[in-house]
Amino acid sequence: MTARRLVAEALGTGLLVTAVVGSGIMADRLTADVALALLANTIATAAALLVLITIFAPVSGAHFNPAVTLVFAVRREVAPILALGFVAAQITGGVAGTLLAHAMFDLPIWQLSTTPRSGTGQWIAEGVATFGLVLTILGAIHARANVALMVAAYIAAAYWFTASTSFANPAVSLARAFTETFAGIRPVDLPAFWLAQIAGASVAAALAGWLFRPAK
Repeated sequence: MTARRLVAEALGTGLLVTAVVGSGIMADRLTADVALALLANTIATAAALLVLITIFAPVSGAHFNPAVTLVFAVRREVAPILALGFVAAQITGGVAGTLLAHAMFDLPIWQLSTTPRSGTGQWIAEGVATFGLVLTILGAIHARANVALMVAAYIAAAYWFTASTSFANPAVSLARAFTETFAGIRPVDLPAFWLAQIAGASVAAALAGWLFRPAK
C-alpha cells in the first residue's frame, strides 16, 4: 500500500511538471505572444491537475506538493515518515518530469534556468498563491466539493492574478529550476520562493482550522 502511494505521488508530480514545462515549450514555439503562451500554459496545467488529482486521489490523496503534504502531516492526517516519503517522491518525480519534457521536444536533457524570478512582489505572490491553494483544498474537503475541479480552477485563476504565475509548490519550483525554457526559475531564487510557499500554506492551514470547524 505504501509503495503504491509513493509511486502515485512521484508519477502524479512528474506528469504535472511535464504538463507545465512541455506546454510552456510548445506555446513558446507556436507563438511570440507572451500572453497567448501563458494562456496555453494555464489551460494545459489546469487540465492536467484536474485529471491527475481525480485519478490519484484514491491512491495517495494526490498531494503532488510538499507544502500540501506538510499541512496534512501537521493535521495528523499523514504520518511523519510517510510525509517524508511523499516529499522525496514528489521531488524525484518533479525533476524527472522536467527531463521528460526536454526529451519529448529534443532539447538538452540537463539544463539550469537563468530566468530571474525575484523581488518582494514575487515573494508575496507565492505566499498568496500557496495560501489560496491550501485554503481551496481544505475548504473543498469541508464543503464536500470536487477537490480536483476546485484546485484546477484556482490554479488557472492564480496563473493570471499573481505576479509569479503561481508556482505554489516547492517540488514543482525545484523541477522548474532545471529547465531553460518558458517555465524556468533561477536556482538562486528558489529559497525565497520556498519560504513564501511554506508561510502561505501555514497561514492557510491555521485559518482553515478555525474557519472550517465542524458545526456543533
